Amino acid sequence: MAKLLLIVNPSASSVTPRSQVLIQRTFNRNHDVELVETTRRGHATRLAEDAAARNFDGAIVLGGDGTLNEAANGLVDTDTALLPLPGGSTNVFARTLGLPDDPLEAATVVLQAFEDRQMNRVGLGIANGRSFLFHAGIGFDAAVVEQVERNSDLKRYLSHPLFAYKAVTTWLRHFDRKNPHFRVEFSDGTSIDDGYFMVALNTNPYTYLGSIPFDIAPDASLDRALATVTIRSLRADQLLRLATGALLANTRLSANRNVDHRSDLTTFTVLSDEPFPWQLDGDFLGRVDRIDFSHRSDALLLVRP
Repeated sequence: MAKLLLIVNPSASSVTPRSQVLIQRTFNRNHDVELVETTRRGHATRLAEDAAARNFDGAIVLGGDGTLNEAANGLVDTDTALLPLPGGSTNVFARTLGLPDDPLEAATVVLQAFEDRQMNRVGLGIANGRSFLFHAGIGFDAAVVEQVERNSDLKRYLSHPLFAYKAVTTWLRHFDRKNPHFRVEFSDGTSIDDGYFMVALNTNPYTYLGSIPFDIAPDASLDRALATVTIRSLRADQLLRLATGALLANTRLSANRNVDHRSDLTTFTVLSDEPFPWQLDGDFLGRVDRIDFSHRSDALLLVRP
């Protein structure tokens, strides 16, 4: 019988009191499960750290991508496994692993994978000391996330339409489209001096639009180092062409002269004379003038159905 901690974000979009009870009951059939709820930002990290310190076999996380990110940061370099469940509005990481959208269905799949020992250590991206599971967004991408978080009360009910609407309004009113926002310096000595929008990816897809994956770096994987996609123009026709190609998965972004795509990166730096917005795994983290990126292999024990 394994000892498991069920970390629940009760404010997440898909979490209900009923789902908490049923999921705990599912895991309780064969294991000892303790349930705790998050109450503030960063709380899931502390709860996961405590689970590892108390030698729990795993931490089941029911919440959105932000809650999963926090819990993962608390489990880095420990032998306590992360058991992810979809509880948010988009659930990029859970869907990337192939889990069902329904939390209870996903719980059954994850429980079976855990009992079958379908788990291994995977690599994580690191940005200014904080780990990320699937991506970090810089510039325009993060500015959109910032605008979405200002309407977090609507996110539960209008997730994908809200993101689409905020992407348009951010492009129109909330982001300078005339002047580059950052530069990127790579370990091979090359650099990009005119970045507007960058995503550093630990997995693919970048996100989902409804049920459609938004593929921008098919070579990104938990079993490889980081990939980057840097966009050097915010012209409407360019963005529309890139978005269409990513959704249809029939266009290589690297073929566009305004896109720089690189793979298997272990270190690089993003910097600017003026602070730029950034986000990790869908959580807006404010503005900084420098981010040091790295990749750490075998950082997290993950249940992978």
